[in-house]
Amino acid sequence: MAEIRLTRVEQGQTKIRNVPIAVTPEGFWCCPSPVVFQKTLKAQNPLNKSRPSSSPPKINVQKRQTQVTERKPTLTPSRPGIISDDQRTFGPDTPGLSAPVAAERAPRPKIENLPRKVAIEFGEPGTSDMKVILLGKQGFCVKLSVHKNILVENSRYIADKLSEQSGLSSLEIDDCEDVEIYVETVGLMYCKEIKQRLIKQSVSRVLRILKVAELLGFNSCMQSCLEYLEAVPWVGEEEEKVVSSVLRLQGEGIGVTPVLKRVSSDISRSPKDTLSQIIDLVLKSNEERGRREMKSIVLKLLRENNSLPSYAGSADICNETLYSSCKSCLNSLLSWFRQAAEPGFADKPMDRKEPVVKQIALEADNLSWLVEILVDRQAADEFALLWAGQQELATLHSKLPIVSRYHVSCITARLFVGIGRGELLPSKDTRQLLLQTWLEPLINDYSWLQHGCRSFDRKVVEEGIGRTILTLPLEEQQSILLSWLGSFLKAGDNCPNLQRAFEVWWRRTFIRPYMEAQGTLLQSDSSMTSPVVELKKYPHE
Repeated sequence: MAEIRLTRVEQGQTKIRNVPIAVTPEGFWCCPSPVVFQKTLKAQNPLNKSRPSSSPPKINVQKRQTQVTERKPTLTPSRPGIISDDQRTFGPDTPGLSAPVAAERAPRPKIENLPRKVAIEFGEPGTSDMKVILLGKQGFCVKLSVHKNILVENSRYIADKLSEQSGLSSLEIDDCEDVEIYVETVGLMYCKEIKQRLIKQSVSRVLRILKVAELLGFNSCMQSCLEYLEAVPWVGEEEEKVVSSVLRLQGEGIGVTPVLKRVSSDISRSPKDTLSQIIDLVLKSNEERGRREMKSIVLKLLRENNSLPSYAGSADICNETLYSSCKSCLNSLLSWFRQAAEPGFADKPMDRKEPVVKQIALEADNLSWLVEILVDRQAADEFALLWAGQQELATLHSKLPIVSRYHVSCITARLFVGIGRGELLPSKDTRQLLLQTWLEPLINDYSWLQHGCRSFDRKVVEEGIGRTILTLPLEEQQSILLSWLGSFLKAGDNCPNLQRAFEVWWRRTFIRPYMEAQGTLLQSDSSMTSPVVELKKYPHE
């Protein structure tokens, strides 16, 4: 809390610089910058268009010529009055000019000439029995005429300070970080319904009030601020500010739990159950747009979780949930493939075939989404083995029309891309089995994938297939690439172009052995001629 200094004030003894002060439309007092203060003075001109809302309290201004005197204006009991000592009024000896008109025509004052001190009176005029002097860090100074019983009743800290020495009539609060909010908070001590005064205030401003109320020990104001924060929406970065501010109050005996319940729950539920429910809802959705958007959102949020170091402990639980969903989707996909591969299915009416085709596309899309999540989590190695072992599904693949089956090849293509990029590291046997089981079905669907799948990137997929092949032993590379060569020479662009992988295999097979042999021969010749070199280097030995 800012330092509070108790002093006895005698008449004519206190030296206070003048500061500007203005009134917000909500009736709160604030100490803005000089530029804002100029706008406030302009807004108070009666020649400007008046607004239907209630006007702020009147501001009486007078200029001192020889000695400054403070005159207390007539105010309502609940709002403070203002006296700014360095502003001009026009008396009756100024012919043909009223004060508002003269103020409008007067040149705009320079910033350095603006007043630096204000005096504010709370309650009924002439009834205050105590002065509170707020000294801001930027040279602002505000003198508040207040009632001791009001402050003692509402501020625990001021009551404690005054109890140390009786008969004191003045308090000085040094180094106030937020003079404007100090004034506003003192004004709230005179309000019966503090929460009503906070309506339409911003969250950031209420947090400032909460901070000052905490410093002053103003419990009823703190409670009203918490009730406001519990009810109002938080936008953007406001949530972190609210939570940090409220957590600071946990030891103050104020009810912070309703506010914190928005970001934490007392009900202990396993994250695994919640995540499983979310994934299950997304996977079973039949509404295409909603399912696509939620898949994108869940994938993005899981990526954010992966970047948190503290989330590593929950990774295994999440992976178990994901693989459980993968196996469920695989079983469902195999069931639909079996139904679509039955004899006579192609002869059925379209209204009987279309639901099966849609379900195959849905399950394949679900698997593609789950694979993407597993790749992001660096946990897709097990799925590569799971997918490579789907021999029955690969066999049924050739019995279905290409329009019904090509979605499955998208899963194969994503695995090849992941292996080629090093995003998953399955064993050699798994990579070999994956190519043996799914490369031929992918080649058969390749033409349709290029023209019928918007997310298909031919160059990326071809690079992934080629790199996957080149990770195998040389004999396996030769077997797969020669088989591909036969397909490519027949289908052309309707087959993956693996020429770069073919070139690498060619050099490994035909050029490297020759270069290695030449290197061995050169090394042998070099070892035989080295003594001669030494003799030439040192002929005198």
